[in-house]
Amino acid sequence: MKQDQQNQDQSFFTTKANQFLAWARKNSLWPYTFGTACCGIEFMSVVGPKYDIARFGAEVVRFSPRQADLMIVAGTITEKMAPIIKKVWDQMPEPKWCIAMGACASSGGFYRAYHVLQGVDRVIPVDIYIAGCPPTPEAVITGLMTLQDKITEKAIGKQA
Repeated sequence: MKQDQQNQDQSFFTTKANQFLAWARKNSLWPYTFGTACCGIEFMSVVGPKYDIARFGAEVVRFSPRQADLMIVAGTITEKMAPIIKKVWDQMPEPKWCIAMGACASSGGFYRAYHVLQGVDRVIPVDIYIAGCPPTPEAVITGLMTLQDKITEKAIGKQA
């Protein structure tokens, strides 16, 4: 009888629901890329076979915001694009996250002009900023991994 109890104890695992959901979410991010310039081209190499972002669970790049939970803003955002990017963001289901990829998306880059938005965070909330002009694929992967850590930390913080 004691042996049966031991085998039963080893065949189950327990966790908190929010930790399990965070684990599932962080390992199955579905990115929607809002690529407008050279950062968008650089993102293509991240999803290619050499860097293979699929290793980190973000392989299903979506082309509809209603099917995505991660927006990657890659490139220059003009003032005319601001309401459009806000509308796209609002169409994404909760929970959702945003990565500002590159100097232009993060702070307007070297475009200090009236028509360029000086950071996408003026329109939508940004979770992770990736520096560079354009950032390297390694930097993008590091940004994705940082977002994964943030998702996990948020779930652990909810349990306390």
